[in-house]
Amino acid sequence: MSNTSIPLDVAAAEEHLMRFLSVEGVTGQEANIGAAVSEALQAIGVPKSAIRFDDVNTRIPLPTETGNLIVDLPGTRPGPRLLFSTHLDTVPLCAGAKPRREGDRIVSDGTTALGGDARTGVAVLVVVAETLLKHKLPHPPITLLFTVREESGLHGARELNPADLGGATMCVNVDGQSASDLIIGAVGQENWEAVITGRASHAGVAPEKGISATMVGAIALAEARNAGWFGKVVKPDGRGTSNVGIFGGKDNKPAGDATNVVTDYTYIKGEARSPEASFATKIANGYRQAFAKAQAEVKDHEGETAELTFTQTAAYPPFELGKDTPIVKRAAKAMQILGIEPVYVFSNGGLDANWLDKHGVPTITIGAGQAEIHTIKEYVNLSEFEKGCRLGILLATLDD
Repeated sequence: MSNTSIPLDVAAAEEHLMRFLSVEGVTGQEANIGAAVSEALQAIGVPKSAIRFDDVNTRIPLPTETGNLIVDLPGTRPGPRLLFSTHLDTVPLCAGAKPRREGDRIVSDGTTALGGDARTGVAVLVVVAETLLKHKLPHPPITLLFTVREESGLHGARELNPADLGGATMCVNVDGQSASDLIIGAVGQENWEAVITGRASHAGVAPEKGISATMVGAIALAEARNAGWFGKVVKPDGRGTSNVGIFGGKDNKPAGDATNVVTDYTYIKGEARSPEASFATKIANGYRQAFAKAQAEVKDHEGETAELTFTQTAAYPPFELGKDTPIVKRAAKAMQILGIEPVYVFSNGGLDANWLDKHGVPTITIGAGQAEIHTIKEYVNLSEFEKGCRLGILLATLDD
């Protein structure tokens, strides 16, 4: 099938996209967009019996309205089962988005983000299903996966039951900007938290009787930076990045109550990323050691130190697919048929693909026009969206 022979109804595809962009569904509140997608699938001829929601929301450790939406399309020819995935949720900044067309773009009204991340992917998956059914295109068995809570921890993909994927052997995840970008790997992330409990005292009358939790934190972060663990991290045995994201007190309040009281509590949270899970752990360990050193340095007049609790947990695993992996070869072949030169990308951010690969389904990620995501300047490039739709249809119908 060539680019010109792909029977894409561009107007219908854009109509799907506008519809999905107009349905609110911030992370954790995906029931309405899930229902809208289910209705759209039934309207294009997918039997209701082929559409289901799993129970992943019962396993996600955050309140989540609904499970992942999963659709099974029986194959019209033999072949390994393909999985197409994207995520239903948007970031909170998209709440109340009012999409409108402006030339070759879809934009918001400028007061919210748009939600092209990843409603472009949601539309692509529906367009693929519609095109296959309407034109009776030969294809292997296909599963469509619309995940929840991607934007708040990749939870829909992380906590799903791999058995619900129907034995899929490879996956196309739609969650990117350029149709030419072929994401074949991504870093892993480890999160860390430090809770410092000091001792309050009057900062003017008896500062020596206090143990400043903020000072412990400040020294620790300076120590971590001096040891090369902050920002871009390059060591002989690995590379990665880290950041300190939160430096505060209890219940999202400031660390401390007043300038004349030695701070008795501080909460600090950060992250570490690396292409190697073990090195992400090593970065977090660097922070652990820095906090322990700072704890020992800050003492009251009796030599007592603050209490320190440091915890670190893996957020998602890294992965990288070789160019000879079947799904990578399939994607590269499809792009070349469309006249697109693939740009192989290793992402510095986590994707559902990280967990789908961990579940045993090698996953590439392609783009479909989302741009300036997570900002009020967000827009959808309709030319790239069309390319993403064509690429999706071709990936679904290519001979093995």
